[in-house]
Amino acid sequence: MTSTGTTAPDARSTRRVLVVNAGSSSLKYQLVDPDTGASDATGLIERIGLPAGRVRHTCASGTHAHETTVPDHVHAMELLRAAFAEHGPDLAGVQLVAVGHRVVHGGADFSEPIVVTPAVVDAIRRLVPLAPLHNPGNLQGIQVAQQVFPDVPQVAVFDTAFHQTMPAAASTYAVPQAWREQYRVRRYGFHGTSHAYVSRRVADLLGRPLEDVATIVLHLGNGASATAVDGGRSVDTSMGMTPLEGLVMGTRPGDVDPGLPRHLAEVAGLGVEDYDRALSKESGLLGLTGSADMRDVERRMDEGDADARLAFDVVVHRLLHYVGAYAAVLGRLDAIVFTAGIGEHSPLVRAAVVERLAGFGVRLDGAANEAADGETCISTPDSSVAVWVVPTNEEWEIASQAAELVARG
Repeated sequence: MTSTGTTAPDARSTRRVLVVNAGSSSLKYQLVDPDTGASDATGLIERIGLPAGRVRHTCASGTHAHETTVPDHVHAMELLRAAFAEHGPDLAGVQLVAVGHRVVHGGADFSEPIVVTPAVVDAIRRLVPLAPLHNPGNLQGIQVAQQVFPDVPQVAVFDTAFHQTMPAAASTYAVPQAWREQYRVRRYGFHGTSHAYVSRRVADLLGRPLEDVATIVLHLGNGASATAVDGGRSVDTSMGMTPLEGLVMGTRPGDVDPGLPRHLAEVAGLGVEDYDRALSKESGLLGLTGSADMRDVERRMDEGDADARLAFDVVVHRLLHYVGAYAAVLGRLDAIVFTAGIGEHSPLVRAAVVERLAGFGVRLDGAANEAADGETCISTPDSSVAVWVVPTNEEWEIASQAAELVARG
């Protein structure tokens, strides 16, 4: 049993949202106060449909974990309910106003959260070809939650929704019209709940109305994306039709030449499935160094490893490429924000990016950068642009959006 960062329920506020992130073989969940972001419990049920499933539930009393068989998502949701009943908090003792579901791809169909109806389920199913690794699991989570919590509104919150405000010039690929109209080929963007939360939060930290702030958000984790946010609206983002485009990631390469598939088919006999697997699971930091973990890369770089040094430089170069481009797109820049695993925990990456912007008047506070823990300003008072570290909170964003939607009726 270990200590936890969860918060005991506030007796003055019992309104809660159960946030669910269902994958093909896992189910993550969190019980969230949508007004404060406080978390009463978090959990993970993994290896669904595989041998030796595992359940972990963390609440005020600690972390409770055990192994068990989890044959399907229906059983996983029952295990979720049993974990709350056994370890708390008791779901019957809170006002469960919604179950908020993370759905990766909403295509062009959804620009905001929506209460799940049969028509919504059908629409998410139609979008499976755009996110074949994610939407099926998301959909299973929704359908099972409808069975287990039949009297609670189910709300779908889409990773792509925040980016539906991009102008056509930013979302359109210069490809044949038939591709764009018949096959929905366009740029959609991802990590929308994170970019929405972080851009709004940094405006609060600056003490300025969201509508007046131009921000570049750098969501840097195993998956990574950059977004230009103008007045709370996404105007450009680095991920495209899929999460492969843009920045260098743990196992994904980001931008590559579109001629690469033909070249590899001719010289290496690489088929479509092999190519897709290589770009999704064997590229990025892993392809450059053999490790998908930036912590390993930084450690090996300190030891003089040339591959690690190159990988780090490639990551920083691509980040600078997007920061410069998005500053031009925005036409002004008030803040640069680092978030997610690498963004929040790698002073080395942050310093490498910000120090290269010194010629534009951006000034790094080295001591603040090294000591950053939680929400921290890492730029000097005379910096032309405020630079912040802001931990993301996608669960709170989903809970807040779901509760607001349900409250509007």
